[in-house]
Amino acid sequence: MRTVNAYAAPSATEPLVPVTIERRDVGPTDVLIAIRYAGICHSDIHTVRGEWGEIAYPQVVGHEIVGEVLEVGADVTRYAVGDRVGVGCMVNSCRECENCLAGMENYCLNGMTGTYAAVDRDGTITQGGYSTHIVVDEDFVLRVPESIPYEAAAPLLCAGITTYSPLAHWGAGPGKRVAVVGMGGLGHMAVKIAAAMGAEVTVLSQSTSKEVDSLAFGATRHLATADGSVFRELRNTFDLIINTVSAPINIEAHLRMLRLDGTLVNVGAPPEPLPVRVFTLFSNRRSFAGSSIGSIGETQEMLDFCAEKGIAPAVEVIAADRVNEAYERVLASDVRYRFVIDTATLAG
Repeated sequence: MRTVNAYAAPSATEPLVPVTIERRDVGPTDVLIAIRYAGICHSDIHTVRGEWGEIAYPQVVGHEIVGEVLEVGADVTRYAVGDRVGVGCMVNSCRECENCLAGMENYCLNGMTGTYAAVDRDGTITQGGYSTHIVVDEDFVLRVPESIPYEAAAPLLCAGITTYSPLAHWGAGPGKRVAVVGMGGLGHMAVKIAAAMGAEVTVLSQSTSKEVDSLAFGATRHLATADGSVFRELRNTFDLIINTVSAPINIEAHLRMLRLDGTLVNVGAPPEPLPVRVFTLFSNRRSFAGSSIGSIGETQEMLDFCAEKGIAPAVEVIAADRVNEAYERVLASDVRYRFVIDTATLAG
């Protein structure tokens, strides 16, 4: 076992604090990674505050992880010491169910193993990337292209793949009209990726405060939904709407903006139920769908796509001792557009 420095939540109501945690010994198919940067995702906050269910404490979160390989197991074939690698939202799955065999580990029918707050293969609780090192099976490690700086690569492992997967699955591309609801960590990546795919992109946000950024990221227009007339004017307009916000929205109003066979996909995860009137789906044969991160294959595809297209998230790098401040700023929408922890500041 290896003892490493980390930042953890001691309970659902207390600030995160410095701790030490244990990482398992490197097994035959494991990779030991020295973490360089770890992104802060809104999911981290939901999890440690118990908003998505009870978890075990203390808990280290973080599933946007990049760094370098320090050691590999005897049977590892894909990675070598010194490789630039990343770890996203999952570190294992059953590998036997229909979905796993189809290469969709993120939809494992027996439940994929999350990078944090999940039961690992040895019965322990997984601890995430707000730490200096992590040990992960090689099948759940990603190769980070040289052209993407470490700090920019980290948010791609969640914000990038969470938006890339539905955009690719529902065919965003030339001739398609895509709307992105929300301009936060997920939203700004959805705009960049959809625009790079060739789609015409509209941002739907509460206000126009981020309009300049939206247009710079590739959107053709940015509209404030606080003005209810926007929903009337845009009825029957979009082929695909990606909802990135983790708070309730007016689903009915957004569904009506879909044209024939259009789809509204939720990637944000509000804890409250979202009501849907079936009659709204009948009109224009609309669909209301969800999408959960992406498979390992999709995630590698996304990283390579971003490298090819020169796509990177906008980040603010912080020291680990600013994580509690960062959480409050995320909740206040006061970040453009992703906080990333420099894990060198965890070294003791």
